[in-house]
Amino acid sequence: MVKYIVKRLLLAVLTVLIICAITFFAMHAVPGGPFNREKALSEATLAALNARYNLDKSVPEQFVLYMSGILRGDFGVSLKTGRDITAIIGESFPISARLGVSAMIVALILGTVFGSLAALTRNQLPDRIIVFFSTLFTAVPSFVLATLLLLVFCIRLQWIPVWSVNSQNYVLPVISLAAYPMAYITRLSKTSMLDALSQDYIRTARAKGVSRFKMIFKHALRNSLIPVITYAGPQIAYIITGSMVIETIFTIGGLGSKFVTAITNRDYTLIMATTIFLATLMVIANVICDLLYKVVDPRIKYE
Repeated sequence: MVKYIVKRLLLAVLTVLIICAITFFAMHAVPGGPFNREKALSEATLAALNARYNLDKSVPEQFVLYMSGILRGDFGVSLKTGRDITAIIGESFPISARLGVSAMIVALILGTVFGSLAALTRNQLPDRIIVFFSTLFTAVPSFVLATLLLLVFCIRLQWIPVWSVNSQNYVLPVISLAAYPMAYITRLSKTSMLDALSQDYIRTARAKGVSRFKMIFKHALRNSLIPVITYAGPQIAYIITGSMVIETIFTIGGLGSKFVTAITNRDYTLIMATTIFLATLMVIANVICDLLYKVVDPRIKYE
């Protein structure tokens, strides 16, 4: 077990380093720079700025200098605002985390319940209704759903205020973020539950007279959660770090909107810091999911 965890942690570190390298070199390969403006800066000013942020050096040298700073815990400052990037992430991430955690909790609970209900009522009316809506939410892009919700409930009906600093209403953003993962989890749960219900141990439990409630929730549901955990791990990390489209539509000042702004402004340091932050959460979530398999199914062996 310990050997497996060490291997996964080393692999996680290597994965983050590879992502950092790909992002860094791809970002610098794009034409333009962070100091390009409509009114061009003087050559002296541009040279001073490039020297200040090590942009006058070769790309490999910049990468080595940047990674050495990361290893010391220094993410640098924004090339556009001059603010410390750690402070930017510190104030933006809690907003995205609150939104993402709320959306994922809704998606996990409703997706598991609806998927299990669809499996238990296979080919009946509840199953067909659930399949219809899960297919609909899977097909509709999140930005389309978010725009429709904003138009109907905020502008037309005015039942829910638009998100602002003074009115932080998370209902519509949470629905927009939770719709797709909820639909996907519903489909996963249904397939896994149907597979679990067809296993020999379920037939044995039924033959021994085990109650339907105990058979479903103690045996079938527990074993059907493994595919859901596999999907939920990286999805939680992705949602928590901020949905770029949803945060932009609802003008939520989370980490996702900061990432969009950084790309638009070619703010190299902020782009790198956000990417590293997301990649780290992703690999941590995957490691946690692998360890949770043992909790859900004790028969799983780590090698």
